[in-house]
Amino acid sequence: MDLENVDELKALFASEEKGRRIVLDLKDLTLVDRDAVRFLEHCEADSIELKNCPAYIREWITRERRGS
Repeated sequence: MDLENVDELKALFASEEKGRRIVLDLKDLTLVDRDAVRFLEHCEADSIELKNCPAYIREWITRERRGS
């Protein structure tokens, strides 16, 4: 997942009804860049569930949240 994918997901999420629950299944996600991790962190902050998030991505999100 890179910036191009992030922009596509943002557009998809924006087209959804307000208040609709969104779950993002990351089961097949194996490679991300920093923009993607920041996006995923913002998704969680906006109550979007990250399902099957790989451990290394979860750790990176946690570090981004802490500002490390």
